[in-house]
Amino acid sequence: MMELLANDIVRMALLALLFLAVVAVVYGLVSLLEERHEMHQRLVTSRTPTQPDFTQPGAGLRVHDARGAWVSLVTAIENAGIPLVDTKDATIRSRLVAAGYTQEYAPRIYTLVRLAMVIGLPLGAFALLWAGGNSPSLMKLYLIGLIAAALGLYIPNLWIRIKADRRQREIINGFPDALDLMLVCVEAGLGLEAAFSRVGMEMTRSHPLLAEQLGAVVLELRAGRSQEDALRRMADRAGADEIRAFSTLLIQSHKLGSSVAQTLRIYAAEMRERRRMRAEEKAHRLPVLLSIPLVTCMLPVMIGVLMLPAVIRTIRVLVPALGGD
Repeated sequence: MMELLANDIVRMALLALLFLAVVAVVYGLVSLLEERHEMHQRLVTSRTPTQPDFTQPGAGLRVHDARGAWVSLVTAIENAGIPLVDTKDATIRSRLVAAGYTQEYAPRIYTLVRLAMVIGLPLGAFALLWAGGNSPSLMKLYLIGLIAAALGLYIPNLWIRIKADRRQREIINGFPDALDLMLVCVEAGLGLEAAFSRVGMEMTRSHPLLAEQLGAVVLELRAGRSQEDALRRMADRAGADEIRAFSTLLIQSHKLGSSVAQTLRIYAAEMRERRRMRAEEKAHRLPVLLSIPLVTCMLPVMIGVLMLPAVIRTIRVLVPALGGD
C-alpha cells in the first residue's frame, strides 16, 4: 500500500513539473511573439519607420520594455543573494543581441535558464527512472546525470546560435534590395540619414529585421551620435560580415570624400553576385543531399523488385531437383 501511494505521489509530482515546464515555455514563446508583433505594428503604423508619433501619450525615441514575470523572477533571485551576472557578460550580450534579444535583462534571464536546465534536467531524469521502478547502478546514475547536465548547459547556447544564424541569414538575404533602394535615394539627392529612413520605411513588410536595423541607425543619428559610431553599432547588432563590410565601406567613403552613390552601386552589384552564388551553392548541394534518402530507402526496394523474379525462378528449379534427389 505504501509503495503504491509513493508511486502515485511521484507520478503526480512529475506531472506537476512537466506542467510547470510547459507553462514556462509557452509563456516565454508568447512573450517573444507579442514583443515582435508590437515592434512590427510600430513600424507599420508609424509615419516613418524611425519617426515616432509624439502626439500619442508615452511615445518617444526609446522603447520601454515591459517587465514581465521573467524580470520579476530574476530580480527576486538576485535580491535573495544569487548573482546571475556572468563573468563573460559582454560576450553573452553580443550573442544575445545578434540573436535579437536586445533587452538589458536578457543576459540574466539567459543565465537563469541555463542554471535551471542544468539542475532540472538531471532531476527530471532521476524522477523518470524512479517512477519507472528502475534501480540503476551508481555509475549509471552518474553518467545519466552528467549527460543531462551537459545537455542543459549547451542547449540554450545552441538555441541562441541557431536563432542568430537564422536572423543573420534573413538580414543578408534582404540586404541587396536595400542597397538598390538606397542607391536610388542617394542618386535622387537624399542624404544618408534620409536614405536610411526611406529604405527602412519601404522594407518594413518585406524585410522587417533589416528595416529595424536601419531604423535604429536613424534614431542614433538623430539623437546626436556620430555617423561612424552609428554604423559600427549597426554592424555589431547585426553580427553579419556583409553588414560590417558595408559599414566600414561607408565610413571610409565618408572620410576620403569619395562618391557614396558609386560606392553603393559597386557594393550592391557585389552583394547580388554573392546572393546568386549562395543560391547556386544550395542548388548544387541538393543532389548530394537527395542521394542519402535515395540510397537508404529506394535502392533496397529497387534491388528487391529486380531480384525477386530471379529468386522465384531459382527456387522453382532447385526445390523440385533437390526433392527428386
